Amino acid sequence: MPARKQGENWDDLRYFLAVARTGTLSAAAERLGTEHTTVSRHILSLEAELKNRLFHKSNAGYVLTPAGERLLQAAETIESAWLLSKSSTSADEQQLQGVVRIGAPDGFGSIFLTPKLHELTDLHPGLEIEVLAAPRAFSLWKGEVDIAISLSGAEHMRVASRRLTDYRMFVYGSRSYLSQAEPIKTVKDLERHPFVGYVEEGLFAPELNYLSAISNDISPHIRSSALLPQVFATLGGQTLGILPAYIAAFFPTLVRVLPEDIALTRSFHMHVHQDHRKAAHIREVANFVADAVHRNARLFMGESAQK
Repeated sequence: MPARKQGENWDDLRYFLAVARTGTLSAAAERLGTEHTTVSRHILSLEAELKNRLFHKSNAGYVLTPAGERLLQAAETIESAWLLSKSSTSADEQQLQGVVRIGAPDGFGSIFLTPKLHELTDLHPGLEIEVLAAPRAFSLWKGEVDIAISLSGAEHMRVASRRLTDYRMFVYGSRSYLSQAEPIKTVKDLERHPFVGYVEEGLFAPELNYLSAISNDISPHIRSSALLPQVFATLGGQTLGILPAYIAAFFPTLVRVLPEDIALTRSFHMHVHQDHRKAAHIREVANFVADAVHRNARLFMGESAQK
């Protein structure tokens, strides 16, 4: 049997981690940019070297065996050391390099964060940032993202979390809608107006179930699984919507309705896996996100324009 080349052990572990996090060979192959047969070969090689089966294959995909569970912790430790080594080398060269993937709610990721990221990539040309802006929770453990923005604190012990900011939400309508609709003088009046809201079955965070905080008699005529369709439905001039102030600030035709009576407060939190938070390129991006939010604290509270 030919001797294993230097680096093949880590290669096998990379493929192992990808399968453990995605649950299938095909998904792991897509993540690593290779073929599923290549993934299978590395897993078989690793199992042969360790003389242990690492996965059970079922209709649901690949599930870790007890031996696989034990290897997972060691593999994540090695991965962390590799990331730290890579980032330290980049720091020594005074240039950050690498890919950092951010998962964030669609409004925050698309409208607030993404337009600002060029400031960071201009400063560090070797840095690549991927933004997954979608109405769902993102898994750090499965390796979907390096940094996750959510509406709640972390639920796992091996995740480093920080509260980014509170943000406020108001009822909004377009100037065109409010100019021709029945007057709205009290909260009770809102029950006679159409609303856009979330599809309840698709809520990715309980914090988004806020219509009942205003009135149990408001039922949206239009529902969406994401925030941005609600924003554009409200801009369309045929409905009211409950929108974050930091989003509405980008659209001057949106007007707050009964802001003295209705102002909901929610929070954004940032999470980074404990094993990765010391990597220089991930730390730099996380600090940039936190700083951008801090500089725009008044925007999130609905008090001023962005910076």
